[in-house]
Amino acid sequence: MFLGVQAEIIAYEDNKAFSLVLPDNPLADFVVLPPQYHKLWYSNVLCGTIRGALEMINMKVACTFKKDTLRGHETNEIRVELIEILKDKYEDDEM
Repeated sequence: MFLGVQAEIIAYEDNKAFSLVLPDNPLADFVVLPPQYHKLWYSNVLCGTIRGALEMINMKVACTFKKDTLRGHETNEIRVELIEILKDKYEDDEM
């Protein structure tokens, strides 16, 4: 939504993982990776954003890029897997 791109969601049978398929990635519009950086996942900041947002609602996830147009794929695919649901930690304010 914030990137101005509509993503397709592919859910998996175990209900603990899904993929976001982005037909276009605005972060990579004017980027060309030199051959020495062929292993770099340039838009990996999106995975960090997703992981951080889900941690704010007590969900620990693994988020990885599976496909990237900068690497020659037709689309961008981000896979999100639920690791665990975290319990709230409450600390006493009394000293």
